[in-house]
Amino acid sequence: MFAIVRTGGKQYRVAPGDKIVVEKLAGDAGDSITLSDILFAGDGSDVKSTDGLTVGAEIIAQAKGEKVVVFKKRRRHNYRRKKGHRQQHTILRIVSIGDQKEQPKSKAAKASTPAADQSAGAGTPAAETKAPARKSAAKGDTASTSDAAPAKAPAKKSAAPAAATSTEE
Repeated sequence: MFAIVRTGGKQYRVAPGDKIVVEKLAGDAGDSITLSDILFAGDGSDVKSTDGLTVGAEIIAQAKGEKVVVFKKRRRHNYRRKKGHRQQHTILRIVSIGDQKEQPKSKAAKASTPAADQSAGAGTPAAETKAPARKSAAKGDTASTSDAAPAKAPAKKSAAPAAATSTEE
């Protein structure tokens, strides 16, 4: 099941187990909150009623966003102002939508994921030999170029053979 919730003037599509970053909400890490402004809800392609539907979430952390630099300048008036701003955010983990709760991950699912990565061919010898060659060429490594055979310069035509051909005529 999924829902579209509105918080902080923005809309987010959420499902149980999702992590989202929203505008700052009151609370500390570990607190549970309820998002009640549900715009749409559904299960696959079925539309569900949003009457009385709530989304339960847990606050993971209170954090700051990246710095935004505001620079003002007026030409030819020696006017420059530089300010920085970091927006306050709250990181949420969606626990439940209505009565549907987050499904705990089973150990069998975790064990099958690394095996799938190995069978995908990530550790094949061909892939390992190609990657270092591209890395060293991209970095412009001087050691790899000195190992290669030096390029031969084209032979210059000397004046002696030219003189020999002219004497034979």
